[in-house]
Amino acid sequence: QVQLVESGGGLVQPGGSLRLSCVASGATLETSDIGWFRETPLKGREGLSCISSKDVKVVYGDDVQGRISISRDAAKNTVYLQMNNLKPEDTGVYYCATVYCTEYGAIRPSSWGQGIQVTVSS
Repeated sequence: QVQLVESGGGLVQPGGSLRLSCVASGATLETSDIGWFRETPLKGREGLSCISSKDVKVVYGDDVQGRISISRDAAKNTVYLQMNNLKPEDTGVYYCATVYCTEYGAIRPSSWGQGIQVTVSS
């Protein structure tokens, strides 16, 4: 079974950027759909973006449109979430998961990473 580990979180000032990584072991991400989610105090858990095994990329989180992008590095078995112009309301725990990535977003999340804290504060 695939195991996912997130990294790249931390403390960043408003307007700053972070790139989160989701590294897999036990399976190749190249043939998997991967989604990014977050859990925030205001909204609870919400989906942000997903990438299909055919590299179709979907950004569907309403609050992050235009500020995030998803990508894959098959050689590193890693999926990234680039986040720009971060706001205090982006503070939360970010997770990656294996999903089924549709044009409307990620469904059927199964294997989850442990999550990584992102704090946006001055």
